[in-house]
Amino acid sequence: MKKYVIALDQGTTSSRAVAFDRNANIIGMRSQEFKQYYPNPGWVEHDPFDILNSQLKALKALLSDYRIKPEEIDSIGVTNQRETIIVWDKDTGKPIYNAIVWQCRRTAPICEQLKKDGHEKLIREKTGLVIDAYFSGTKIKWILDNVVGARELAVKGQLIAGTVDTWLIYHLTNKKCHVTDASNASRTMLYNIIENRWDQELLSILDIPMNILPEVVENSRIIGEYQLNNVAIPISGIAGDQQAALFGQNCVSVGDAKNTYGTGCFILLNIGNQPLQSENGLLTTIAWNYKGKTTYAFEGSVFNAGSSIQWLRDEMKLIDNASESEACALKVNDTNDTYFVPAFTGLGTPYWDMYARGTIVGLTRGTNRNHLIRATLESIAFQCMDVIECMEKESGTKINYLRVDGGASANNFLMQFQADITGLEVIRPKINEITALGAAFLAGLATGFFTDIEHLKNLNEIDRKFNCNTNEFFRENRKSKWHKAIEKSKGWA
Repeated sequence: MKKYVIALDQGTTSSRAVAFDRNANIIGMRSQEFKQYYPNPGWVEHDPFDILNSQLKALKALLSDYRIKPEEIDSIGVTNQRETIIVWDKDTGKPIYNAIVWQCRRTAPICEQLKKDGHEKLIREKTGLVIDAYFSGTKIKWILDNVVGARELAVKGQLIAGTVDTWLIYHLTNKKCHVTDASNASRTMLYNIIENRWDQELLSILDIPMNILPEVVENSRIIGEYQLNNVAIPISGIAGDQQAALFGQNCVSVGDAKNTYGTGCFILLNIGNQPLQSENGLLTTIAWNYKGKTTYAFEGSVFNAGSSIQWLRDEMKLIDNASESEACALKVNDTNDTYFVPAFTGLGTPYWDMYARGTIVGLTRGTNRNHLIRATLESIAFQCMDVIECMEKESGTKINYLRVDGGASANNFLMQFQADITGLEVIRPKINEITALGAAFLAGLATGFFTDIEHLKNLNEIDRKFNCNTNEFFRENRKSKWHKAIEKSKGWA
């Protein structure tokens, strides 16, 4: 009897393994953190084997601690930190360089050159993306250009590349499957989202050989098998973390929107089967390919959200744990007119300023620890507000509610302020592991473990709704000062 679907949720700072039953209840979860590397200012790397081993350790702990037998597992779904890229030897499976993480800004000069060469319009039209160091294509180019002998090996067909889903599945299937899905491929700056294929013109511009890229498969289909104690378990779902969260939140209709509060903050709006183009910094991305149909989304990216709270804890030592931030924020009535822009690695939507840096304005002698903590939480909501307003303008649709998930969505102060500053109803589900749930849904749909998409809508119960308690005057006044602070942070580096 198949009882469970396992989701492997590979994130920026940790890897999780989550078991779901047929009613989408979490049966168990285990997490394994891994090391972050910062070799130069603005550079962020991971050891690819740290990624793999942490994911396998989390899975092993899940199965052991909850006494789950391999023969009870229906399937595995994989979801991952997007844009992070790895290049490795296809025979040995060993990387030729560390994974370059989505947050890394080392390829900003490459991006500037692409803009100078006049490629912005072409890349925007084909990929739905802006030219930015955030995306994978320039990271691959950097590795091929800077690792001795890499380009020659790539041309000879000895090297292969992929995002983290590709890396994991390659090793889970014992080097048999070199695949990705359209949601991850659409984040590389190399994938034509209109024609659903790798684009040779874009590859030529970045001097990347086609043969190193993975096959692009549908999000919900049996891809390969993971052998666990001689039991073959289908790997049948893949999606980048934000698209997986959109699916897990059941945002399957046009106009549905969700926000995931993780290391970064990512808002996605389902825009249907047409890849609309944004004029104000939103990305157009593939949400999923399911049963031969492509669904698109507008996406707004906030680079530093949960990482801002980690900064308070780890670098500033203002709190001992992330959950403490809520109580501290509630000890004061406001921020004492202090605004914090956490642009540690630049600004995302709608500003796309690679050279912006963190800025605190409005400090007075009366500003204390709690004011700064509250300003940090509010900064997350302000950044999301900017994205939401941009989405409403571009889509021509009023977003009536915002479904939320991710670690920081457990912070009631933050969720209430998000509702207050946007004027939207904020809806938080009972299951907080929404990204993992989306991967599990995709895997289970492919095998018949879950019946259909309509069935999934009944499996995601609401925990709490946050309604706006402010007026237009309050919102406009706070927005005005926030935007003044944003201007101070731009172009610093």
